[in-house]
Amino acid sequence: MKKLQSSEELNTIINNGKSILMFSANWCSDCRFIEPFIDEVVEKYPNFTFIYVDRDEFIDLCGELEVMGIPSFIAFENGKQIGRFVNGKRKTREEIEAFIESL
Repeated sequence: MKKLQSSEELNTIINNGKSILMFSANWCSDCRFIEPFIDEVVEKYPNFTFIYVDRDEFIDLCGELEVMGIPSFIAFENGKQIGRFVNGKRKTREEIEAFIESL
């Protein structure tokens, strides 16, 4: 999964095709919980570009997108937000995949 480097890069990513932003942080235990399987989830859905967004590096973006808990996921298609799985609860593989399937 690619890591977001800049706000400018974000615009290019979300305006070109389907993308899912995964908001996370190194200190977040619920974020660490998904590490063993998130790469397999990414591989399962090649029609999406998955981008890791470090919550601490992009705190302003989190505020703009109303991401108040992590890990959280926001999906875009050609610049339009098409889905949100945003809360501060631990997420299972099944919940993440169900979110992606619902898009």
